[in-house]
Amino acid sequence: MEPLNESLFDAQALDFPAALASALAPAALPGHFDELRGQATAAVPARPVPGAASAPAAPLLYDAAAERPAAASQSQSQSQSQSQSSQGQTQSQQQGPSGEQPPLTPAWNAFFEQLGPGGFNDLPRRAVSLERQIRDNGVTYNVYADANGPQRPWSLDLFPLIVSPESWSQIEAGVLQRVRVLDRVMADVYGPQQLLAEGLIPPALVRGHPGYLRALHGVKPPGDTWLHIAAFDLARGPDGNWWVVSQRTQAPSGLGYLLENRLAITRQFPQAFEALHVQRLAATYSAMMEGLQRMCPAGVPPHIALLTPGPYNETYFEHAYLARYLGITLVEGNDLTVRDQRLYLKTLQGLRPVHGLIKRLDDQFLDPLELRPDSTLGVPGLLQAIRAGNVLVANMPGSAFLESPALLGFLPGLARRLIGEKLKLPALPTWWCGERAALETVLPQLGDCAIKPTYPGFDGRASFDAVLGSQLGRRELDEWAGRIVREGDVHTVQGSLPLSQMPTWANDMGPGHIAPRAVLLRVFAVSDGAQSWRVLPGGLARLAGPDAQIASMQRGGSSADVWVQTHGEVDRTTLLQPHATPASLARHRAPVTSRAAENMFWLGRYTERAENAVRLARLTLNLLGGEDQSSRPLLEWLHRMALRNALVPAEVPSAPQSRRVFERALIAELGDVERGGSVGYSLMCIRQAAAAVRERLSQDNWNQIVRAETEFLRRAAEQAGEGSFAASASLRALESASTALAAMTGAQTDRMTRDDAWRLLSIGRHIERLGFLSNALEAGFENGAVHEVSGFEAMVALFDSTITFHARYQQRRDVATMVDLLVLDAENPRSLAWVTQTLRGRIARLAGSAPGKLTALSYELPDPATWTLEHLCAAGPAANYPALLELLASCETAAYHVSDAIGTRYFTLTSESLRSVGA
Repeated sequence: MEPLNESLFDAQALDFPAALASALAPAALPGHFDELRGQATAAVPARPVPGAASAPAAPLLYDAAAERPAAASQSQSQSQSQSQSSQGQTQSQQQGPSGEQPPLTPAWNAFFEQLGPGGFNDLPRRAVSLERQIRDNGVTYNVYADANGPQRPWSLDLFPLIVSPESWSQIEAGVLQRVRVLDRVMADVYGPQQLLAEGLIPPALVRGHPGYLRALHGVKPPGDTWLHIAAFDLARGPDGNWWVVSQRTQAPSGLGYLLENRLAITRQFPQAFEALHVQRLAATYSAMMEGLQRMCPAGVPPHIALLTPGPYNETYFEHAYLARYLGITLVEGNDLTVRDQRLYLKTLQGLRPVHGLIKRLDDQFLDPLELRPDSTLGVPGLLQAIRAGNVLVANMPGSAFLESPALLGFLPGLARRLIGEKLKLPALPTWWCGERAALETVLPQLGDCAIKPTYPGFDGRASFDAVLGSQLGRRELDEWAGRIVREGDVHTVQGSLPLSQMPTWANDMGPGHIAPRAVLLRVFAVSDGAQSWRVLPGGLARLAGPDAQIASMQRGGSSADVWVQTHGEVDRTTLLQPHATPASLARHRAPVTSRAAENMFWLGRYTERAENAVRLARLTLNLLGGEDQSSRPLLEWLHRMALRNALVPAEVPSAPQSRRVFERALIAELGDVERGGSVGYSLMCIRQAAAAVRERLSQDNWNQIVRAETEFLRRAAEQAGEGSFAASASLRALESASTALAAMTGAQTDRMTRDDAWRLLSIGRHIERLGFLSNALEAGFENGAVHEVSGFEAMVALFDSTITFHARYQQRRDVATMVDLLVLDAENPRSLAWVTQTLRGRIARLAGSAPGKLTALSYELPDPATWTLEHLCAAGPAANYPALLELLASCETAAYHVSDAIGTRYFTLTSESLRSVGA
């Protein structure tokens, strides 16, 4: 029998999905605005925000009570100017006489009616499809920024937050006004400081703020624009109006995630997206980049980069995604250097000027010379380049004090002083407890408010997590009151507001259902020119967890796309330029940073190292479990190779002494991520190197890398947990890893542009291959393993040349055939001649040489053209082939010598040719 909630509404689900949604969707909690129905829930009136004045029947956006009394003393006037914004009374709406739910808003009604033929019944499938899409696209948010831990998939709800044109009009006007005010506040604070002199801002919130940068006082940024990207967190109150909760100006996150959200959700609901006339986003991003380019101090065209803390940052996915979308270079601090007060990017070809920098790094980490000396994320001398006016930084450093919640209380007065206007978008009532009047006002109301740090994000006595008074007991409230009285300046109290609730799709109860969740909306204002901004017509909606009262991604929340409706024409601008002509086309050669080059080099080396380890481990386990286990030279060779490649610990008995102990040790070490050389360790290193250059890898390639590591380590952990040392299970895991590595190799070989980054990846692979194979062959000849049939076959198998060998030489097995195929064959990609010749050519092209022309570094490798079969097969007095052994030793030595030389030449930037650029 089908479940009741599937069968009961089948017909309605297909024919009237909006009616079914109205019937099934619970109302928002009492006192909360219901986004689905466009009104506050009826049963219990919402508690007014503490300190807010009652408004007339038509709620005002801003109350005159926020005006600063002319006759008040300075401390009183400052206290009274702290965000005494009004809130309209709750519009309580009663249910109908029969108890039915109020109807849906026209927008939500249209959304459900556009679900398509599957209607309501298709939502579970779409939810699964969305989850798969997020996973396949590799969208992550690393909550704990754990370098070695698993990345958490980005959490995205199936339903969007729909914002009506009328609501958006209020938001857009208010946000544009506020960003103008904040920009002028920064201009004054780092300039004449009239606001401080007039007492409109307490000095403790500026000069006393750890984020105030005295080193930038007197600096004027390009275009006289301090803020290029500002984010505002908004909450909708029970009256239906939007309120500012906080503002972000240092490095606001979300511009990349909201793009991914938009792409994912519109793919699930294409008809609804078109029917609701949702405004597009591309035009705003394009205008932002054009505005930054126009304001850059020099460069035609200017070079703009995005500065990221690195792959261990929790929002690194967004940094890589945004850089790729905007077509700019993703850089870390050690990619940049300052010379003669100018910012440069370290590339393989030398230093390249950088004219603009979009930073995703908090200010305190930007310059270890003048800010935090322990920072390894910034650029020494960056503030010097900014003061000289040689680089545009978005946003200008020094905006951290604007993020203080205490500043919200002073913005009404600042707006009247700076732009002569009242704020159109009110903020929640906020009191800075550094003023006695504010302190005395707010202490009796702590249970109805949120307690926040005045200086968030900075260590010391001011560091604590925000708490909600409603979640505290009487004793805890008294303790907080005592702390606030003792150190009022580091505490800010903000009135709490019942967040509006939007419909979400939940799959945790049977086949799925609609559940209301509290939502906080982040909107962005971006500059499109000097002293000009526009609001991105969308945003990032953050949803609180089912049992949470705070909407935070770090506290297990999720996100939703934001659909802003328009009554006018939908802007269908894209980043494409369809009118470009062939004559105007200039091929842009993307710079390869030294850091990216180094990670590509090691990506190649670890990929090859993992392949070698997998092949050697499979060969060893097969031989140890095979019929022929009597060859002592073969066992000694296997032991020597396992030790040399760190597949077993040095203290383990050798294979000839105890084959089973040796086998168990090898199996136990396969998944050890702490031991360099193990398969698990190499797979982990592949993922780490790939993460650092993720913007250069296709999504399929990245997914292959993550899956290979996850699957192999899972199998290794399961085997270890069961206490099993079965070789068969290990062989299956190794076979799966081998297949995954072959897919990675294919992606590296066939799906990457042949630029210098790819050449370094290839060089890394071939250096590793040359060292491994020459050492294996040398060891086999030194102990005589190759002179026995089993050892001979094992060597050919390790070179992955068994099929070719038997097809070419039939049953012949002697030194000459082995040397001919494994050393001299220029068509065998695993012969030493092919690997060496390929390396010589790739190194030459890396240095910019013409095809066929070698460089000095290329000549460090032996020349295969001088190798002859007769010379290499000439037996010495002890029948040990001295010429061959000498060549093998020289190949191994040359491989690692060239590796060191490449690191010195391209990664550490110590050569004279690179040092002289811009010096």
